[in-house]
Parts: sequence; structure tokens; C-alpha cells
Amino acid sequence: MKKALFVTLFSFFSIACFSQEPALIKSIYFGGGSYYIDLQQKQELHYLLDSIPNIEAYQITIHSHTDNIGGAEYNEWLSMQRSNSALRQLLLKNIPKEVISIEDFGQFNPVYDNSTHLGRMRNRRVDIIFWPIVL
Repeated sequence: MKKALFVTLFSFFSIACFSQEPALIKSIYFGGGSYYIDLQQKQELHYLLDSIPNIEAYQITIHSHTDNIGGAEYNEWLSMQRSNSALRQLLLKNIPKEVISIEDFGQFNPVYDNSTHLGRMRNRRVDIIFWPIVL
């Protein structure tokens, strides 16, 4: 009985996986030292969420980033606060917490050049990534 149950569960989990490519990425940008999401970005996110049919067919990841101003410990804290701000917006739209995962990168793993003002502005963000679940 246990072996049959294991094979059934294993088969399900080996069939249900995430797509190699994200279906959609929504970035939210922050001011320096801030984790406040302004009204326009909240509205854009909510509009996007309302426009996705079958949102339950996606795994969602939140990747939070900062620039390199303020030190590693502070930026780790700020990154977590930004993730939590984005998470609250997703939960307000009744997206189950179980389909959401978070990775806080802080000042590490920047996509843009932190030696320029524009690069630092672009690194102050949260990327919300929608991964289709493939059955």
C-alpha cells in the first residue's frame, strides 16, 4: 500500500512542474531606503492580477533587490521589507500564500550597475515572477 501511494505521489510530482521560462515578470520600483509601494504601482499590479485568467495555475516568486548604499545588513532588512510589501499586495487579491515564494537578494546579485545613479534606481525593485505550472 505504501509503495503504491509513493509511486502515485511521485508520478504526480514528476508530471506537475514549473515552466522553464516565466510567463510574466512585473517589477515594482522603490525610492532609496523605502519599501513603500506608491498608488500607481499598486493599481498597475492589481490590474495585472485581475487580467490573468486561472491565476491558480501559476507559481509566483518575489525577488527583492536593493542598491549597494547602506551596507549589507541594512540592505538585507530593506529587501525583506520590500518583499513583504509586495506579498501584502498579492494577498489582498486573494492569491494563496502557498503558491508564493520569496528570495531576498539585498545588494547582492544586482542586474544594473550600482556605480551609476540610474543603475542604483533600477536595482531598487521587487520582481514578481509568474511561472506557469505544467501538468
